Amino acid sequence: MKHIIHVPIAISLFFAVGCNNHPENQNKMETEVKTTVASVDTAISKDGTSIAYEKTGSGPNIILINGALAHRKSYAGNDLPARLSKDFTVIIYDRRGRGESGDTKPYSVEKEIEDIEAIIDETGGSAHLFGSSSGAALALLAAERLGPKKVTQLALYEPPYGSGTKGDIAKEKQKIRELIGQGKPAEAISFFMEKRGTPPDKMEEMKKSPAWNDMVRTGHTLVYDFEVLGDGTIPAATAKNIAVPTLVMNGDKSFDFMSATADSIGKTIPGALRKSLKDQGHNASAESLAPLLLAFFGSRP
Repeated sequence: MKHIIHVPIAISLFFAVGCNNHPENQNKMETEVKTTVASVDTAISKDGTSIAYEKTGSGPNIILINGALAHRKSYAGNDLPARLSKDFTVIIYDRRGRGESGDTKPYSVEKEIEDIEAIIDETGGSAHLFGSSSGAALALLAAERLGPKKVTQLALYEPPYGSGTKGDIAKEKQKIRELIGQGKPAEAISFFMEKRGTPPDKMEEMKKSPAWNDMVRTGHTLVYDFEVLGDGTIPAATAKNIAVPTLVMNGDKSFDFMSATADSIGKTIPGALRKSLKDQGHNASAESLAPLLLAFFGSRP
């Protein structure tokens, strides 16, 4: 079973937000974060975990939800928040166990949803959600669980359901869990990326990059992303219960199963709008995403 093949030094792969961690962009990325975000705030989740988030812009809230191995600083070098902040208050945050957020054990998907709820409550009581890859899967679950009073609109980019059989997903999940349990996050990341189809030479290049140590620090959260995806199949009952305007997207240069999955989710969520981004893969550019998100989130109160 082959999933996602991606460019070297990228950490988006199967679950991630459209981030850019090429080492040559590292200084630029850090500068851009400082210039677009005023300060780091915290929201306290239901279990007492501190969740770090940043806001930029003004207007209705949009919360951007990361995928695997990504966190707030993964948006550095990606101007999606800046593009959206012209019309909205854009919130980026560290999912639990990443960046400056806490990681109270035991983990559960429900706690991740409560983290989003805590940010919503702290920042005005309602928000639009945009999630990419496993962040899209989490956004879908959160929208159903929190309801339309708190999640007012929902946008999903390539939730990675349907990549393999339930048995394949279960075996990979178990192997990741074993490696993390043995205190081997680097091995877990390597295994994860090899399963995505990353060539050995690109894997070695990645390990030598400035981004590698940061990835290893968040490696244990791969377990969390697999929990978010459940058995790897589309949660049809959840999708049918979505009661807010929803945009479902994929890239037309991404893998076939991504398009088929987006089609299925788009048909299952009542009234969902379905869009395909031209010349985009799993790691869609801000330039391609922003106009769609601005039009969609700006089209309704």
